[in-house]
Amino acid sequence: MVYSVWWSHCRSLLQGCRNPSEGLPELGERQRSHTGAGAGAHTGKLPGHNNDTHLASHTFEAASSTMSVTGGKMAPSLTQEILSHLGLASKTAAWGTLGTLRTFLNFSVDKDAQRLLRAITGQGVDRSAIVDVLTNRSREQRQLISRNFQEHTQQDLMKSLQAAISGNLERIVIALLQPAAQFDAQELRTALKASNSAVDVAIEILATRTPPQLQECLAVYKHEFQVEAVDDITSETSGILQDLLLALAKGDRDSYSGIIDYNLAEQDVQALQRAEGPSREETWVPVFTQRNPEHLIRVFDQYQQSTGQELEEAVQNRFHGDAQVALLGLASVIKNTPLYFADKLHQALQETEPNYQVLIRILISRCETDLLSIRAEFKKKFGKSLYSSLQDVVKGDCQSALLALCRAEDM
Repeated sequence: MVYSVWWSHCRSLLQGCRNPSEGLPELGERQRSHTGAGAGAHTGKLPGHNNDTHLASHTFEAASSTMSVTGGKMAPSLTQEILSHLGLASKTAAWGTLGTLRTFLNFSVDKDAQRLLRAITGQGVDRSAIVDVLTNRSREQRQLISRNFQEHTQQDLMKSLQAAISGNLERIVIALLQPAAQFDAQELRTALKASNSAVDVAIEILATRTPPQLQECLAVYKHEFQVEAVDDITSETSGILQDLLLALAKGDRDSYSGIIDYNLAEQDVQALQRAEGPSREETWVPVFTQRNPEHLIRVFDQYQQSTGQELEEAVQNRFHGDAQVALLGLASVIKNTPLYFADKLHQALQETEPNYQVLIRILISRCETDLLSIRAEFKKKFGKSLYSSLQDVVKGDCQSALLALCRAEDM
């Protein structure tokens, strides 16, 4: 649906081009030139992959990376020209619904289940077949494959694959086969019980999931661990951090109505300015956890205009430790969620040993929602594509799986 809307804009704009050479034929030539260039670029068809989806994604990327030369000057790329005519073109989040992984159109649950069975029962384990199937099917399709495998073999697919593989590839396969809510619940539980990652992971899950996703995650948490997530938050955290996480877990954030409430924005700015003493810092919690992102971005801007200080700087001056980390992370999510994830991926890749838990969690949880936007922010900020970064740093059997989820190079 998104692609059809996008192409309708493309066609209408291309038909109106003053220079006929800027139309579809030239784009085709550019695309052929692009796909044939550059060692290490992710080009051509993907084995077992939905090549219609890949072609649409690749066309978008090829157009994005192309510049036309007019009068000796570099003109905006075709995609930039198209996006400039769209109302949401200036917002990266406009493309936030674009994941790298789509529903596989030629899906055959029987064939996929049989292929996975052959991959683990033949001579040696066919890891490439396992990766190819699981990273090219949507989560819903993977659940259907699991049920079909169980019905025909009387064996659990996840346990069968776990017996055949190990290490980080095993972790990826488990995460791909789990329902999203179960995966999130386990990650949240692990983080809350490990003090070194509680803040980071808890903010990521509680602040970036939609209300229905969050409700399902918390329900699974209770079912899996026989305890409410809020009880674990209460026992494992304290102070402002505890207040923030408990408020986020309620899922009471306002939805954007399209109406700008200037009075409320001014009241929030004044409340944040007044909350200077330790006894009044809790004022930040309802503002950060109950207001919608559009409103908060306006509050952040007005706060800077009023105080001459960015809100993040105020957080660094007033808060310390986990509370500071949590508020800064939450502010990042509010201002630009794809950039928030791009920063986390970059940090995970910069460690002495790649933080595979972070890489796996983000790539799997965002590959069907906004990984294209995350890739764009990554390339924009760090000057190198996420695909190339993964290729350079990630080693072993799991590299092909993570690259498949990332999907393609950004030129």
